[in-house]
Amino acid sequence: MPPPVLVAGLDGRSLQLEASVLRRDGHVIEEVATARALLASLAESASRLAVLGPRLPDMPLPEAIRRMRADPFIRHISILVVIPAAESMDLDGRSLEAGANVVLRRPLDESRLDSWVAKLLSVPRRVRTRVPVQGHVVGTPRSEMGVGHFVGLTRNVSTNGLLLACPVSLNGAPDVELEISLPDSGALRALGRVVRHAPEVRWPYLGYGVEFLYVPDEGVNALIELVQRETAPPPPTLIAEPRPEVMAIRTTLRREGWVYEILDPVPNGALWQVEIRRSARDGWRPGIGGPFYVLEAPSPEEALESARAFVRRNG
Repeated sequence: MPPPVLVAGLDGRSLQLEASVLRRDGHVIEEVATARALLASLAESASRLAVLGPRLPDMPLPEAIRRMRADPFIRHISILVVIPAAESMDLDGRSLEAGANVVLRRPLDESRLDSWVAKLLSVPRRVRTRVPVQGHVVGTPRSEMGVGHFVGLTRNVSTNGLLLACPVSLNGAPDVELEISLPDSGALRALGRVVRHAPEVRWPYLGYGVEFLYVPDEGVNALIELVQRETAPPPPTLIAEPRPEVMAIRTTLRREGWVYEILDPVPNGALWQVEIRRSARDGWRPGIGGPFYVLEAPSPEEALESARAFVRRNG
């Protein structure tokens, strides 16, 4: 069964009816109530596509998208945003700037929706097999556009294609003969097709996503070896047991935009010392707070009470 498509901020039942490609391929739509629930579900599922709308009760739509892109475990998942016609037009731009792959407005054109859903479902599989490669590319466009050879750079390579940083415009030249320098693999020849503009490539280059149309067998083998080598998981490492002297969190206090962790008191000469740590409330997890203040008192109980009083006064 295909992995589920997760939906938040819009009616999942309507999307199921509108996107015939989901029904055809047997994708199950799982609707979640909040952005935080979406982030948790994405981390636990094999989903390749999240569809978001503006009706998120716990955070603005662009913020939910930014959080997805900031999480290394789910940032590869495609994001499709569907916005009602009555919503402010600037929401489109803010969603794309935050990291959405595409924004569509209602009323939806079914063929256009199906086309984007099919493309976005395939993106995460390709992302997982992309490897960053900085190498030279000699290209020759197959067109009469007046451009002869050019020398560009690769930004990443997969078995399907590459991200090309090109010094000349390839508008009007969809097919390009390529000679690509790969690390430890020599030069690879391929015929590629420009399938998209890539604004992530910065000046002075123009960016293009190039899909391989033909690669000789030896080149295919070199690409597979490169991708397998670069994407292989690291060998398991032994995690040491926690040291006995590591202090436990005794109390957690929330004050406005901060979370304060009061650690177990420890002896310090004739006194007892307690450390207070602090972390921003947004994104807090136990143990990530940084040093904030240290207090001392004659007994553990007094040290803890002094720490609580300090946070109430100064938090």
